[in-house]
Amino acid sequence: MNTTGNDSYRQALRLIQAQQWPAALQNIDQALVREARDSRLWLLKAQCLLRLGRHPQACEAAAAAQRNAPADPGLLDAVGTVFSRAKDQQRAAEAYDRAVSLAPDNSHFIFNRAAVRRFLGDLAEAERDYDRVVALRADDYEAYRSRSELRTQTRESNHVAELEALIARQRPDWRGEVELRHALAKECEDLGEHERSFEHLQRGARLRRAHLQYDVAVDVATVEWIIEAFPGARSGAPPGVPSREPAAPPSEAPSAASPDAAQAAAGGGGPIFIVGLPRSGSTLVERILGCHSQLTCAGELHDFALAIVAATHRLNAGRQLTRCERVAQSAQLDFPALGRDYQARVRAAGIQAERFVDKMPLNYLYCGLIRRALPAARIVHVSRSPMAACYAIYKTLFQDGYPFSYDLEELGRYYVAYRRLMQHWEATLPGALLELRYEELVADQLGQTRRLLRFCGLEWEDGCAEFHRNPAPTTTASAAQVRRRMYGTSLFQWRHYQQQLEPLRAQLTAAGISTDG
Repeated sequence: MNTTGNDSYRQALRLIQAQQWPAALQNIDQALVREARDSRLWLLKAQCLLRLGRHPQACEAAAAAQRNAPADPGLLDAVGTVFSRAKDQQRAAEAYDRAVSLAPDNSHFIFNRAAVRRFLGDLAEAERDYDRVVALRADDYEAYRSRSELRTQTRESNHVAELEALIARQRPDWRGEVELRHALAKECEDLGEHERSFEHLQRGARLRRAHLQYDVAVDVATVEWIIEAFPGARSGAPPGVPSREPAAPPSEAPSAASPDAAQAAAGGGGPIFIVGLPRSGSTLVERILGCHSQLTCAGELHDFALAIVAATHRLNAGRQLTRCERVAQSAQLDFPALGRDYQARVRAAGIQAERFVDKMPLNYLYCGLIRRALPAARIVHVSRSPMAACYAIYKTLFQDGYPFSYDLEELGRYYVAYRRLMQHWEATLPGALLELRYEELVADQLGQTRRLLRFCGLEWEDGCAEFHRNPAPTTTASAAQVRRRMYGTSLFQWRHYQQQLEPLRAQLTAAGISTDG
């Protein structure tokens, strides 16, 4: 790179650090006119496009960077990261493969390849990669936890002694200890050592919570603000007994009075939103729908929330608002424009299919807005029995979000608020929501799958019953589990910890939520 190229690169970096993505992109494009073979500029362009939500163009720029620096392992690793974040996991794996072949002892490159192999379902190779990572770098604690999650550990093959020795010998910082405690909780549970498992889980969760700035009261209040902003007729059912069926005819198709009845009857319609809490079966439902020839799975999109933020920002001319004010303002938006903005964002990310599945769980907060902005959309609420749902959330170490999950009392408060809001949506959005219970899906896979497809206006396809054969990548915490056939071993796992979870059960019961099952 010549002096002019270096200047352009530094200027682009400054704009990127200032998060001025359009200006940075313009600067890079001008520089590429002069330096068309500059791999660093192509990589910066890819990263800018990724931040702008333009995934297909980001992949094109990443491929150009790869072509112009085929023997640079650091650049290839960065290219792989662009591909992975743009949801092209196969090309990500290929870029990481090349990086590892050029730098076989670089633990960072191997870790990244392991993660993508997990997304792709190549679990045995992912485990070998994680073994190599910890052999090269004993303090890569995330690798230990990631490895533990790949399979069910056995008496003959587990890492419990190794993990406990690491905590005692290396005295990791709090982040490292959190990773190791969650790994130990997972492995001890697999081995049936439940008391030992919960002890590690509780210690890890408490340590994680101690380093979070979070007030669950704000999230609970937000639910009340949403209900006030989007009022409607309330059902008389107590908080723990939401309606199980949308207010629609027994066929589970929308009523003739609903805006999208004709489209659904014809098999058309808008996007399908899968909402609820994490670890409740939403990835399983997405995999089932993803086997249908008329659907494309878009993953967990942030686009609807981003469209709401942008619309309220425009409505208030950029004035800073409190969360309460933003929620109130959201009821005054131009809803057709909101729907168009959401769809434009999805298209920019490379989802061109007429019908697609958006599996962002927290979209449950926005059901009222979704119904107004996208009247042809279908909303599938995936739920799970309260204690099973809460335990599954509590034992998961999330990479981002869900700060309520590391303290059982806060988790209980959040869960009660979630159930209250979902009951409100079920009462006020007749025909727009279908509640699909994980336990019923496990007990009657074919019947519940047919019910799901009918609600979405889709014909039956045999492939939907073979979801475990779906080769599509998945990046969620269920990446390993969804490669298996339907199983019910997790339905009552929480009962091994009834004593430890008793305060949570009492909290939910006091709120009117049945904890049977």
